[in-house]
Amino acid sequence: MLLRFVPSPFSRRVPRALAGLSVCLCVLLSVLLTGCSSGTSTATASGASTPAWAQGMGTVQASRLPAEARQTLALIDKGGPFPFARDGVVFGNFEGLLPRHQRGYYHEYTVRTPGSHDRGARRIVTGQGGETYYTDDHYNSFRAVLR
Repeated sequence: MLLRFVPSPFSRRVPRALAGLSVCLCVLLSVLLTGCSSGTSTATASGASTPAWAQGMGTVQASRLPAEARQTLALIDKGGPFPFARDGVVFGNFEGLLPRHQRGYYHEYTVRTPGSHDRGARRIVTGQGGETYYTDDHYNSFRAVLR
């Protein structure tokens, strides 16, 4: 005698219900682990939040910048006055190290270099979206400034 398995309506629903439950658990676990964020920032190992515009590049906390850079940030926040005529001019991003945007998006500001007789190599570059970058090697590298 050959027995034939006939699935009951209950046996068809259980795998679907379990599959749906596992998807819900995965979503819940993901939310618990990452939090309910807009996707605009991630947490670093130190617990600080890194904005999306800074992803993939070195970062530095504003408080860890040289004193002269912190002074320049304060002047930028106040809107000036700036000590150098070239402060606030458009930064062209010709090196292509910052995210690409239309010309005029970025502006540069001099960070005084003690002992230098000219503007030196240190700059802060700001973007229209609130981004702030620091270079101490005249645009050869940048770090995103976390404020």
